[in-house]
Amino acid sequence: MSLLKILHLVGSAENDFYCDLSRLYAQDCLTATAERERYEFQIAYITPDGLWRFPTSLSPEDIAVAQPMSLFAAIEFITTQNIDLVLPQMFCISGMTHYRGLFDLLKIPYIGNTPDVMAIAAHKAKAKSIVAAAGVKVPPGQLLRRGEKPTISPPAVVKPATSDNSMGLTLVKDVGEYDTALKTAFEYADEVIVEKFIELGREVRCGVIVNNGELVGLPLEEYLVDPEQKPIRNYSDKLSKTEDGNLYLTAKDNFAAWIVDTNDPITAKVQQVAKKCHQALGCRHYSLFDFRIDSMGEPWFLEAGLYCSFASKSVIPCMAKAAGISLDELLTTAINETLGNCT
Repeated sequence: MSLLKILHLVGSAENDFYCDLSRLYAQDCLTATAERERYEFQIAYITPDGLWRFPTSLSPEDIAVAQPMSLFAAIEFITTQNIDLVLPQMFCISGMTHYRGLFDLLKIPYIGNTPDVMAIAAHKAKAKSIVAAAGVKVPPGQLLRRGEKPTISPPAVVKPATSDNSMGLTLVKDVGEYDTALKTAFEYADEVIVEKFIELGREVRCGVIVNNGELVGLPLEEYLVDPEQKPIRNYSDKLSKTEDGNLYLTAKDNFAAWIVDTNDPITAKVQQVAKKCHQALGCRHYSLFDFRIDSMGEPWFLEAGLYCSFASKSVIPCMAKAAGISLDELLTTAINETLGNCT
C-alpha cells in the first residue's frame, strides 16, 4: 500500500512574525506525527520575500540550503510531486486565503476551511454579523475606520478587525482612554472594532470537529481571567519569545489554561452554540470559537479561529485528547473527511 503524500504548507509571505509562528506550530506537528507509517511528509516553506523553499526539515540549517523558488517554479515543482493532500500551517491572511485558493486551482485537496470562509472569520465584524443572524449572542459593537469616533459607553474592548493573538487589543474603562486605544488598534489594521465589554463570568474556547459528516463538540478550554486583576487576555498570555528570539506558547499550562470538566453545565450550552456558529459560517472539517461567559452563565461569541495545525500543543488537539481522541485519530478523521469530500 502506497503512503499518503502530505504537503505541509508553512511560513508567511507577509512578515517574520507570522512566518515564525507558522514554523513553531508546523515543527510541533511534524515532531508529533513523525512515527506515523501511513504518511510521507513534504514541506513547502514560504518566506516574507514571497519565495518558496522545499526543505527536508524545518531546521534553520535545512531551510538555509533549500533552493529558493519563485511562485511559478514552485507550482511547476509541486505538480510533479503527486501530492495527495495539503495540510495548511499558515496563519497570515494571505496564507489562510490566497495560498489555500492556489491549491483549489491546482485541484489538490487540503484539510481545513475554504478561502472564503477563512476570509470572513479573519474579519471579526463580518464573523460576528453572520453568527448573530443565526441567533448567537454577540456583544453590541461598532466597526470604525480612521477618523471615526466610538459611541459605545465604556467599559468597552477596542481591537483590530483583522488581527489575532490579542495584538492591538485594549480594555477601555473611561472615555478618555479611547484615543490611545484606537491609535494602538489602528497600528494593526485599517478597521477597528469597539464592542461592549462583557463582564465576567468566564472565558472559554470550544472546538468542533466533523466525523462522518456529524458535528462533534469537544471539551472546552478555559482561560485564566479575573474581574479585577486580569479582565481580558492579552498578547503576553498567548505568545512570548525566548532570549534567542524564537517564539513559544505561554498559554499551555494548567495555570493559565485548563480543560473544563465535561459535566460542567456550561459545556453542553457552549457546544450547542459553537455548532450553530460552525454551520452559520459554512465551516468544514473543524472549527474553533472563543466565548465570553457572563455572570448568568450565557455564552457570548467573541471570534472564530478556523485553523488547526495538528500540533500537540494546538488547541483542537488538546481538546480532542481530553475527549480520548489521539492526535493520530484526529488527523486521520480530518484526512478522511477531506478526501471523502473529494470523491
